[in-house]
Amino acid sequence: MNNDRLAAIAGLTAPGMDYEIVPGEVWGRPCRMFKNAPPTLRDLYQAASSDETFLVFEDERYTFAETNDRVAQIANILIDQFGVQKGDRVAISMRNFPEWVFAFNAATSIGAIAVAMNSLWLSEEMEFGLKDSGAKVLFADQERLDRLSPVRENLDLDVISVRATNKPANTSALEDLLAGEVSKLLPDVDIDPGDPATILYTSGSTGHPKGAVSCHRNIVSALLSWELDGKVGLALTGAEAPQLGYQITALLAVPLFHATGSHAVMLASYRSQRKLILMYKWDVPEAQRLIEAEKVAVFIAPAAMTGDLERAARTATRDLSSLLTVGGGGAPRAPDQVQKIAGTFEKALPNTGWGMTETNAIGAGIGGEDYVNHPESSGRVSALLDLRVLDESGKELLPLERGELQIRGVSIIKGYWDREEANLEAFDGEWLRTGDVAYIDAEGYLYIVDRIKDLVIRGGENIGCAEVEAGLLAHPQVREASVYAVPDDRLGEEVGATIFADDAIDADELRGFLVEHVARFKIPRYLEISSEPLPRIASGKINKRQLREEFVSALG
Repeated sequence: MNNDRLAAIAGLTAPGMDYEIVPGEVWGRPCRMFKNAPPTLRDLYQAASSDETFLVFEDERYTFAETNDRVAQIANILIDQFGVQKGDRVAISMRNFPEWVFAFNAATSIGAIAVAMNSLWLSEEMEFGLKDSGAKVLFADQERLDRLSPVRENLDLDVISVRATNKPANTSALEDLLAGEVSKLLPDVDIDPGDPATILYTSGSTGHPKGAVSCHRNIVSALLSWELDGKVGLALTGAEAPQLGYQITALLAVPLFHATGSHAVMLASYRSQRKLILMYKWDVPEAQRLIEAEKVAVFIAPAAMTGDLERAARTATRDLSSLLTVGGGGAPRAPDQVQKIAGTFEKALPNTGWGMTETNAIGAGIGGEDYVNHPESSGRVSALLDLRVLDESGKELLPLERGELQIRGVSIIKGYWDREEANLEAFDGEWLRTGDVAYIDAEGYLYIVDRIKDLVIRGGENIGCAEVEAGLLAHPQVREASVYAVPDDRLGEEVGATIFADDAIDADELRGFLVEHVARFKIPRYLEISSEPLPRIASGKINKRQLREEFVSALG
C-alpha cells in the first residue's frame, strides 16, 4: 500500500502538474518545495478575492473580497498612523473575532511579522510575550485590555482596541480608525517568500514560552501539503471529490493563535473558497446548531472537542449529516474515539495528523478508512518532509525501533525568536529534534509513543512543566515542586503536581496563589502535598517519573 501511495504522490507532483515539486532552499537549508505555490501569504489572500462568503461570526458575514478590503484598510492604518515597517512585530491577542483574521492578514501583507499571542495568558505572560517579541503594535479585545492594564506602563507599544466597551484612554479603537477615509488598496511592499511572517509562541520544557519564527514559504508550503494529501487520498480510493452543490464550510472552534486554527482551518480556506464559521467559545449545543444551519462539512479540533461532539451526536436532534470530516490536531486522539466517529456520524470520517508549531502544523497525516484501520497512528510523512528516528547515540533506527523523532523540510521554522541557546538545543544540523519518542513501521506509518520534553498536553495546549513549577516555587512556603502529566479521558492529559512545603498549606489556597502567576489552564488539577523532601535520582534531580507513576497508580 505504501508503494501505491508513493506512486500517487509521484504522479501528482511530476513536472507540469499543479503540485510539481522542485529542489529549493529555506532558511539556508536544502528542501523540496512546490513550484507553483503562491510566493507569499499576501499573494494567497489576493488570489482568493471573490464574492463568496468567507467569515461568519454571529450575525456578521464577510466575503473574501470584503475581507481583503478591510485587510488593506488596516494595512494602510498600520503604516500611515503607527509607522509599522517591514520586519516590525504586530501582536494579536483576542477571541476568534473577524478582526483577528483582518489584523493577521494586514500585518503579513505589508512584510510585518504577526505575533499570535495566546489569548489565555495573564498579565505577566502578556508582558513577557510583548517584550520578548518587541511588538510595535498590539490588537486586543476587552478581556486582553483588562489583563494588559496592570503592566501597560512597563511596555513601549501602541494598542488598538477591538470590540472594546471600556477601552483605556491611551488606546486607539479600531472602529474609529476605520471611520475615516482609508484606502482599500494594499500598500506597495516588496515581500520575499523567505521573509519572516509569523511568531507563534510554544511552551517548552524550560522557562518561558518560545517564539517560533516562520517565513511565508514555510506556511504556504504547509497549506499546499494538506491539499496534496487530500488529492493523494482520493487517488488511492478511486473516489471523486464530493460535489455538494453549495459552498463548503468549516467550523472554527480551536483558537486562532494555534497553528491548527490559523493554518489548518483559517489559511487553508483561501484556495478552496471555504466558508469559515467563527465560534466565540466552544459550546456543544451551539456547535450543533451551526453545523445544521450552515451545512458545515469540516470540523477540525483537538480530541477533547471532537469527543464532545461525537458524544452529543449520538442523541442529537439537530441534522449533522452535512459533516464529511471530523479532523484532529493539537493532541493525540484515543483509538476508541476514531472508531466512534466513523460509526456515529452519517457521512463523516475521522482524520488527524502529527505536527508542531515548529513545523507549521504539518508532518504526518492520515484519514478516512486508512485511519479507521490504523487508529493509533499519526499517519505517513508529508511529501515535502522527511522523518527519522534516532537512538541516544545518534544512530538512525530501523522500522519499529523506538527513539527520538526528528524532522526536516520546507515547513520547519527558522528557530526561536532571540533564543540562540534554544535553537542550538532544538536542531541537529538541518533536522529538528521534536522531543517525541516514536517509531515508524515498515509501511511508513508513524506512531508517537512518549515524549522526551517535559510537557503536559492538555486539550491541545502545551504546558511547560518548568513554568508551573516556577509559579509554585514562588510561594513562600513551597520548597520543592514537581509537575507532571496525568492521563485524562477527555483532555488527554491534566496537570498534576507534588510539592514539599515547610508548613501545612492548603491546596486551594495554593491554586489561588497560582492564578496570579500562570494562566488558569496551567493550574494543577491534581495537587499532592508532601511532608517529606521529594525523591531524587542519582544526579540530584527530582524523580519526576516516580512521583507521576505513584500518583497515577493511586488514582486507579
